Amino acid sequence: MQFDTLDLAIEGDGIATLRLTNGPVNAINQRMRHELAEALDILREDRVRVAVVTGSEEVFSVGADVALFEEAREWTSAEFRTNSRVLGRVFDGLEEIEKPVLAAINGTCVGGGLELALACDVRIAAPDAILGFPEHNIGLLPGLGGCSRFVHLVGPGRAKDMIFSQELVDGERAGDIGLVERVEEDPEATAYTYADSLLDRPPQALGLAKRVVNAARDTDTRSAGLLESLAQSTLLETDDHREGIEAFRGKRDPEFTGE
Repeated sequence: MQFDTLDLAIEGDGIATLRLTNGPVNAINQRMRHELAEALDILREDRVRVAVVTGSEEVFSVGADVALFEEAREWTSAEFRTNSRVLGRVFDGLEEIEKPVLAAINGTCVGGGLELALACDVRIAAPDAILGFPEHNIGLLPGLGGCSRFVHLVGPGRAKDMIFSQELVDGERAGDIGLVERVEEDPEATAYTYADSLLDRPPQALGLAKRVVNAARDTDTRSAGLLESLAQSTLLETDDHREGIEAFRGKRDPEFTGE
Protein backbone atom coordinates (compact mmCIF):
# COMPACT_ATOMS: atom_id res chain seq x y z
CA MET A 1 0.00 0.00 0.00
CA GLN A 2 1.27 3.47 -0.94
CA PHE A 3 1.05 6.33 1.56
CA ASP A 4 1.60 10.08 1.22
CA THR A 5 2.84 10.77 4.76
CA LEU A 6 4.33 7.40 5.74
CA ASP A 7 6.50 4.59 4.49
CA LEU A 8 5.70 1.07 5.60
CA ALA A 9 8.13 -1.71 4.75
CA ILE A 10 8.02 -5.31 5.92
CA GLU A 11 11.11 -7.46 5.69
CA GLY A 12 10.80 -11.15 4.92
CA ASP A 13 11.79 -12.04 8.47
CA GLY A 14 8.79 -10.17 9.87
CA ILE A 15 10.29 -6.85 10.97
CA ALA A 16 8.09 -3.93 9.89
CA THR A 17 9.33 -0.34 9.68
CA LEU A 18 6.72 2.42 9.97
CA ARG A 19 8.49 5.67 9.05
CA LEU A 20 6.90 9.10 9.25
CA THR A 21 7.70 10.99 6.05
CA ASN A 22 5.50 14.08 6.20
CA GLY A 23 8.43 16.48 5.83
CA PRO A 24 9.92 18.68 6.93
CA VAL A 25 8.78 18.12 10.55
CA ASN A 26 6.47 15.07 10.29
CA ALA A 27 3.47 17.05 11.46
CA ILE A 28 0.44 14.85 12.13
CA ASN A 29 -2.26 16.21 9.84
CA GLN A 30 -5.58 14.66 8.90
CA ARG A 31 -4.03 12.67 6.08
CA MET A 32 -1.43 11.14 8.39
CA ARG A 33 -4.06 10.29 10.99
CA HIS A 34 -5.99 8.19 8.50
CA GLU A 35 -2.86 6.68 6.97
CA LEU A 36 -1.63 5.65 10.42
CA ALA A 37 -4.96 3.88 10.93
CA GLU A 38 -4.50 2.03 7.63
CA ALA A 39 -0.91 1.15 8.51
CA LEU A 40 -2.01 -0.24 11.87
CA ASP A 41 -4.27 -2.74 10.08
CA ILE A 42 -1.22 -3.98 8.16
CA LEU A 43 0.89 -4.22 11.32
CA ARG A 44 -1.78 -6.50 12.76
CA GLU A 45 -1.16 -9.07 10.02
CA ASP A 46 0.49 -12.34 11.03
CA ARG A 47 3.48 -11.76 8.74
CA VAL A 48 4.59 -8.91 11.05
CA ARG A 49 6.47 -10.11 14.13
CA VAL A 50 8.00 -6.85 15.39
CA ALA A 51 7.42 -3.21 14.40
CA VAL A 52 9.81 -0.26 14.49
CA VAL A 53 8.28 3.24 14.42
CA THR A 54 10.61 6.08 13.47
CA GLY A 55 10.97 9.40 11.65
CA SER A 56 13.94 11.10 10.03
CA GLU A 57 17.41 11.79 11.41
CA GLU A 58 16.33 15.34 12.29
CA VAL A 59 12.83 14.86 13.61
CA PHE A 60 10.62 12.07 14.87
CA SER A 61 7.50 14.26 14.86
CA VAL A 62 6.50 17.70 16.12
CA GLY A 63 2.97 16.43 16.72
CA ALA A 64 -0.26 17.85 15.41
CA ASP A 65 -0.25 20.25 12.48
CA VAL A 66 -1.30 23.62 13.95
CA ALA A 67 -3.41 24.19 10.83
CA LEU A 68 -5.52 21.25 11.96
CA PHE A 69 -6.45 23.10 15.15
CA GLU A 70 -7.38 26.15 13.11
CA GLU A 71 -9.67 23.94 11.06
CA ALA A 72 -11.00 22.33 14.24
CA ARG A 73 -12.34 25.69 15.43
CA GLU A 74 -15.12 25.19 12.90
CA TRP A 75 -15.97 21.71 14.19
CA THR A 76 -18.65 20.91 16.72
CA SER A 77 -17.54 19.12 19.90
CA ALA A 78 -18.92 15.88 18.44
CA GLU A 79 -16.92 16.37 15.24
CA PHE A 80 -13.76 17.06 17.23
CA ARG A 81 -14.19 13.88 19.27
CA THR A 82 -14.86 11.86 16.12
CA ASN A 83 -11.67 13.14 14.48
CA SER A 84 -9.64 12.67 17.65
CA ARG A 85 -10.78 9.07 17.92
CA VAL A 86 -9.04 8.27 14.61
CA LEU A 87 -5.62 8.95 16.12
CA GLY A 88 -6.59 7.76 19.57
CA ARG A 89 -7.51 4.35 18.16
CA VAL A 90 -4.14 4.17 16.41
CA PHE A 91 -2.30 4.82 19.67
CA ASP A 92 -4.52 2.36 21.55
CA GLY A 93 -4.01 -0.18 18.78
CA LEU A 94 -0.23 0.06 18.93
CA GLU A 95 -0.40 -0.41 22.69
CA GLU A 96 -2.75 -3.40 22.47
CA ILE A 97 -1.38 -5.24 19.43
CA GLU A 98 0.12 -8.56 20.56
CA LYS A 99 3.61 -7.97 19.20
CA PRO A 100 6.49 -5.71 20.25
CA VAL A 101 6.49 -2.14 18.92
CA LEU A 102 9.74 -0.18 19.25
CA ALA A 103 10.11 3.60 18.82
CA ALA A 104 13.46 4.81 17.42
CA ILE A 105 13.67 8.52 18.26
CA ASN A 106 16.01 11.00 16.60
CA GLY A 107 15.68 14.77 16.81
CA THR A 108 12.48 16.47 17.90
CA CYS A 109 9.75 14.31 19.43
CA VAL A 110 7.13 16.52 21.04
CA GLY A 111 3.38 16.83 21.46
CA GLY A 112 1.49 14.24 19.46
CA GLY A 113 4.81 12.84 18.24
CA LEU A 114 5.76 11.98 21.80
CA GLU A 115 2.28 10.59 22.39
CA LEU A 116 2.89 8.25 19.44
CA ALA A 117 6.16 7.14 21.02
CA LEU A 118 4.40 6.63 24.38
CA ALA A 119 2.02 4.17 22.69
CA CYS A 120 4.99 2.00 21.70
CA ASP A 121 6.40 -0.63 24.03
CA VAL A 122 10.05 0.41 24.16
CA ARG A 123 11.46 3.86 23.36
CA ILE A 124 15.06 4.17 22.14
CA ALA A 125 16.27 7.78 21.90
CA ALA A 126 19.40 9.53 20.72
CA PRO A 127 21.27 11.45 23.46
CA ASP A 128 20.46 14.76 21.76
CA ALA A 129 16.82 13.97 20.95
CA ILE A 130 14.34 16.56 22.26
CA LEU A 131 11.19 15.38 24.03
CA GLY A 132 8.33 17.15 25.78
CA PHE A 133 4.84 18.59 25.64
CA PRO A 134 4.48 22.22 24.47
CA GLU A 135 0.66 22.09 24.09
CA HIS A 136 0.11 24.96 26.54
CA ASN A 137 1.59 27.24 23.86
CA ILE A 138 -1.73 26.96 22.04
CA GLY A 139 -3.93 26.72 25.13
CA LEU A 140 -4.33 22.94 25.09
CA LEU A 141 -3.07 19.90 26.98
CA PRO A 142 -1.54 16.65 25.72
CA GLY A 143 -4.85 14.95 25.00
CA LEU A 144 -4.04 11.56 23.45
CA GLY A 145 -1.88 9.88 26.06
CA GLY A 146 0.36 12.77 27.03
CA CYS A 147 -1.31 12.89 30.42
CA SER A 148 -2.67 9.36 30.85
CA ARG A 149 0.28 7.30 29.55
CA PHE A 150 2.98 9.78 30.56
CA VAL A 151 2.11 9.57 34.26
CA HIS A 152 2.75 5.82 34.35
CA LEU A 153 6.31 6.32 33.11
CA VAL A 154 7.50 9.32 35.10
CA GLY A 155 5.02 9.62 37.99
CA PRO A 156 2.33 12.26 38.62
CA GLY A 157 4.58 14.96 40.05
CA ARG A 158 7.08 14.96 37.21
CA ALA A 159 4.34 14.57 34.60
CA LYS A 160 2.53 17.65 35.90
CA ASP A 161 5.77 19.58 36.22
CA MET A 162 6.82 18.90 32.62
CA ILE A 163 3.35 19.63 31.24
CA PHE A 164 2.91 22.81 33.34
CA SER A 165 6.39 24.17 32.55
CA GLN A 166 6.56 22.86 28.95
CA GLU A 167 10.07 21.67 29.78
CA LEU A 168 11.84 19.95 26.90
CA VAL A 169 14.40 17.32 27.85
CA ASP A 170 17.15 15.69 25.84
CA GLY A 171 17.47 11.96 25.38
CA GLU A 172 19.90 11.57 28.25
CA ARG A 173 17.55 13.27 30.68
CA ALA A 174 14.59 11.33 29.26
CA GLY A 175 16.45 8.15 30.10
CA ASP A 176 17.17 9.35 33.63
CA ILE A 177 13.50 10.03 34.39
CA GLY A 178 12.16 6.87 32.74
CA LEU A 179 10.57 8.52 29.72
CA VAL A 180 12.67 6.34 27.40
CA GLU A 181 14.07 2.89 28.11
CA ARG A 182 17.31 3.13 26.13
CA VAL A 183 19.60 5.97 25.06
CA GLU A 184 21.78 5.14 22.06
CA GLU A 185 23.86 7.08 19.53
CA ASP A 186 22.04 5.33 16.67
CA PRO A 187 18.47 4.58 17.79
CA GLU A 188 17.44 2.97 14.51
CA ALA A 189 20.38 0.57 14.40
CA THR A 190 19.72 -0.36 18.02
CA ALA A 191 16.01 -0.85 17.31
CA TYR A 192 16.71 -3.21 14.42
CA THR A 193 19.23 -5.20 16.45
CA TYR A 194 16.66 -5.43 19.23
CA ALA A 195 13.89 -6.38 16.80
CA ASP A 196 16.07 -9.05 15.22
CA SER A 197 16.75 -10.58 18.62
CA LEU A 198 13.00 -10.78 19.28
CA LEU A 199 12.49 -12.91 16.19
CA ASP A 200 14.06 -15.77 18.15
CA ARG A 201 11.48 -15.42 20.93
CA PRO A 202 8.10 -17.23 21.05
CA PRO A 203 5.58 -14.79 19.48
CA GLN A 204 2.59 -15.76 21.63
CA ALA A 205 4.61 -15.43 24.82
CA LEU A 206 5.82 -11.96 23.77
CA GLY A 207 2.32 -10.83 22.87
CA LEU A 208 0.67 -12.11 26.02
CA ALA A 209 3.46 -10.74 28.22
CA LYS A 210 2.80 -7.33 26.69
CA ARG A 211 -0.93 -7.59 27.40
CA VAL A 212 -0.40 -8.76 30.98
CA VAL A 213 2.10 -5.99 31.77
CA ASN A 214 -0.30 -3.39 30.35
CA ALA A 215 -3.13 -4.85 32.42
CA ALA A 216 -0.97 -4.77 35.55
CA ARG A 217 -0.35 -1.09 34.92
CA ASP A 218 -4.04 -0.31 34.44
CA THR A 219 -5.78 -2.44 37.06
CA ASP A 220 -5.40 -3.90 40.53
CA THR A 221 -2.80 -6.53 41.33
CA ARG A 222 -5.32 -9.33 41.91
CA SER A 223 -7.05 -8.85 38.54
CA ALA A 224 -3.73 -8.59 36.74
CA GLY A 225 -2.50 -11.70 38.50
CA LEU A 226 -5.56 -13.62 37.33
CA LEU A 227 -4.90 -12.54 33.74
CA GLU A 228 -1.25 -13.52 34.17
CA SER A 229 -2.24 -17.00 35.30
CA LEU A 230 -4.73 -17.43 32.43
CA ALA A 231 -2.13 -16.30 29.91
CA GLN A 232 0.38 -18.79 31.30
CA SER A 233 -2.16 -21.62 31.14
CA THR A 234 -2.72 -20.76 27.46
CA LEU A 235 0.99 -20.77 26.69
CA LEU A 236 1.44 -24.16 28.38
CA GLU A 237 -0.65 -25.67 25.57
CA THR A 238 1.36 -24.17 22.69
CA ASP A 239 3.76 -25.95 20.36
CA ASP A 240 6.34 -23.28 21.17
CA HIS A 241 6.30 -24.27 24.84
CA ARG A 242 6.83 -27.91 23.92
CA GLU A 243 9.62 -26.92 21.53
CA GLY A 244 11.28 -24.87 24.27
CA ILE A 245 11.28 -27.82 26.64
CA GLU A 246 12.59 -30.21 23.99
CA ALA A 247 15.32 -27.76 22.96
CA PHE A 248 16.36 -27.33 26.59
CA ARG A 249 16.52 -31.11 27.09
CA GLY A 250 18.39 -31.52 23.81
CA LYS A 251 20.83 -28.71 24.59
CA ARG A 252 20.00 -26.86 21.37
CA ASP A 253 18.49 -23.52 20.39
CA PRO A 254 14.69 -23.58 20.13
CA GLU A 255 12.96 -22.88 16.84
CA PHE A 256 9.73 -21.08 17.68
CA THR A 257 6.94 -20.89 15.10
CA GLY A 258 4.22 -18.97 16.91
CA GLU A 259 2.03 -22.06 17.12
